[in-house]
Amino acid sequence: MTPNRSTASLVTRLTVAQVLVIAAGSVTLAVTGALVAPGLFRTHLAEAGHVEPTVRRHVEEAFVSSVLLSLAVATLAALLAAGILSWLLVRRIAAPVRQLAAAADAVAVGRYDVSVPTMAFGRELEQLSRAFGHMAHRLADTDAARTRMLADLTHELRTPLATLTAYIDGVEDGVIAADEAAWSTMRSQVDRLRRLATDMRQVTDAQEGLDLNLRSLDPVRLAHDAVAAAAPRYTAKHVDLRYQGPARTTPVTGDPDRLSQVLANLLDNALRHTPSGGHVQLQLAQAGSRLTLAVTDDGEGLPADQVEAVFERFHRADTARAGHDGGSGLGLTIARAIVHGHGGTLTAASHGPGLGATFTISLPLR
Repeated sequence: MTPNRSTASLVTRLTVAQVLVIAAGSVTLAVTGALVAPGLFRTHLAEAGHVEPTVRRHVEEAFVSSVLLSLAVATLAALLAAGILSWLLVRRIAAPVRQLAAAADAVAVGRYDVSVPTMAFGRELEQLSRAFGHMAHRLADTDAARTRMLADLTHELRTPLATLTAYIDGVEDGVIAADEAAWSTMRSQVDRLRRLATDMRQVTDAQEGLDLNLRSLDPVRLAHDAVAAAAPRYTAKHVDLRYQGPARTTPVTGDPDRLSQVLANLLDNALRHTPSGGHVQLQLAQAGSRLTLAVTDDGEGLPADQVEAVFERFHRADTARAGHDGGSGLGLTIARAIVHGHGGTLTAASHGPGLGATFTISLPLR
């Protein structure tokens, strides 16, 4: 909306408001004094014994004149003081408000690196300044994340699309035989695109706000079910998967489907990076008011600079967890967002490449 240039400024509005308040008070005082004061003065003058009409008239006129003159001088002084104080006050308020308005205009057109003024004139204005600065930073982070996500997504789409294009052109030109191997390769690339689209939707939902179906659940049952669900894949790759933990623990409040998804992601991630003959363990423990679920493997491991980076979208590293072996690079991002939605944490640890890794979920007990 185009601003109305004819609208009075804040300084003018507040000054006029102050003047009107003082003027209304002065008129009220003058009218009240004119109606009440002369009568009271005459009564007291009569009680004092001054009954001579000429003296009484002159005294009354002197009284009324002095009262009116005093009111006039007081009114002018009050108006002058109010105008000066209003101008000084509004200058302190209007300057940062104008800066804040300029910052809001900049944010509206996508410029988030704005300087937000600190309004120390009152708690409310200071709170407004802090809230706006926080909003600007959040918008900047969101915009940067969106830019990175689009760039990463473009990169991820390039490989399967290039493979599909090459195979389709090859089949059309007769260079590639339209046999089962060609169809299988193209089908796998389509599955990769479908998995990527599904994971993108899940990570967006997880990071922008989960719709959790919270209820009391048994962590031991949750862990056993996750191990049982992953067991056939582990058996097929000849990787040993075991559960270690107590037979009973304090229940936790959570979404069983979402937490099962987290454990499935962690167990699949461990399987992808553990060679045949390796070992993976899901360990459950209770310490104080926290419950931990740790997935430990003796596979590829993580270099020190990748321990935190593996949770980023589309993370790729030669020896890191989300490699070229079928993962979309979003599983750990989704897992951490779900755990954070439950008020918990998900961290990674490793002694280095080739020394395995541990991913630990920490959840508050009910």
